[in-house]
Amino acid sequence: MELKKVAMGLTAVLASSMLLVACGNGNSDSDKKSSDEPKQTEQKKSADAKTDGTMTDGTYKLEEQNFDDKGWKAFMSIEVKDGKITKANYDYKNKDGKLKSEDADYQKMMKDKVGTGPQEYLKQLDESLVKNQAAGAVEVVSGATHSSDAFINYANQLIQAAQRGDTTTIKIDNTADLKDGKYSLEEQNYSHGYRVAFSIEVKDGKITESDYNYVNKDGQKKTDDAEYEKSMKEKSGTGPVEYIPALNKSLVDKQAAADVDTVSGATHSSDAFKIYAAQLINAAQKGDTAEIKVYNKVEEE
Repeated sequence: MELKKVAMGLTAVLASSMLLVACGNGNSDSDKKSSDEPKQTEQKKSADAKTDGTMTDGTYKLEEQNFDDKGWKAFMSIEVKDGKITKANYDYKNKDGKLKSEDADYQKMMKDKVGTGPQEYLKQLDESLVKNQAAGAVEVVSGATHSSDAFINYANQLIQAAQRGDTTTIKIDNTADLKDGKYSLEEQNYSHGYRVAFSIEVKDGKITESDYNYVNKDGQKKTDDAEYEKSMKEKSGTGPVEYIPALNKSLVDKQAAADVDTVSGATHSSDAFKIYAAQLINAAQKGDTAEIKVYNKVEEE
């Protein structure tokens, strides 16, 4: 088992979008320059929102902006009451506004092929999120892995919105190419003395660098903590010196969060990595270089 247990607004991967579903112009020179720069969106936080990972009551929504190659785009919402997710609604719609969950032909075709269809798996995913209250704990539905990964990624982002108390609809520029730049994400709360700091760099539309690690209050990285490495490796057979570089390399090699290899002995960190990687890829699709601040909820230590 790993030493770090976080009930993240993940807060987790998995993934993926992990995925990607399931990972944004003036006459004067100054006007042209500003229009060519990546769009940055500051995350909003309501006045009564907390910073301890507690969710603020309200309805939080997310929408894909583009139809996929089969003519569907996903949308999702969660309702939070008394700090808990009481309802989740995940579905797809086509250009005519028809829902995938109501498409009898699609249901039959998919169920005949993989053993499940949107009438079953969409409901299962929604119920799993309400039951588990954490994206990373959602059970992947056999036969609907891609949709499950997308659901987990989107659920994670909606939970983060609820933690900020930001009811602005999240727009996912799915199917878009990655925009060049550096995209970063940081947890704000420490668990067992560490929090996640994660960034990716995109060049020529490809992820060229992935820097995922944990840092403590002194700025020390978990990969530099010899005692942690020794303790974890004795218990699980691997430590941050091994699994963190492996995860970073896998993302650069695979270019998709969902395809990242889970490291044996570091399943929790692998899942967290995939979820956050999917979110950073979504940011890169929009060209939004604003740092993502995650007000992660930390379990009692």
